[in-house]
Amino acid sequence: MGIYSLSDYAIAEQLGSKVRNLRLRRNISQESLAQATALSLNSIKALEKGKGKLSTLIAVMRELGGLEQIDQLLPAPKISPLQLARQKKGRQRARPGPEPSAASDQDGSSW
Repeated sequence: MGIYSLSDYAIAEQLGSKVRNLRLRRNISQESLAQATALSLNSIKALEKGKGKLSTLIAVMRELGGLEQIDQLLPAPKISPLQLARQKKGRQRARPGPEPSAASDQDGSSW
């Protein structure tokens, strides 16, 4: 079944279940996780039921070492080759500058 056929509530429940499974794989109790994240035990339980806040999810995933997974939820938009070609190119050449001053020739260097 595709994710688009699920309700928001069902998706939240699946997300909470995945957080719970990650916590259990790390062998961390809900109480320990609550202490480590400075959140209440009820906040952890609510998150695992799919009823938590976004800030709770971030704190828990940080503690469980899963922030990369959150980063993958919203990948950076890729620039199409056409858009890339339309962008201004960086400098390709240097412009001739002013002539070196006579003072720089007096130091004895032949450069």
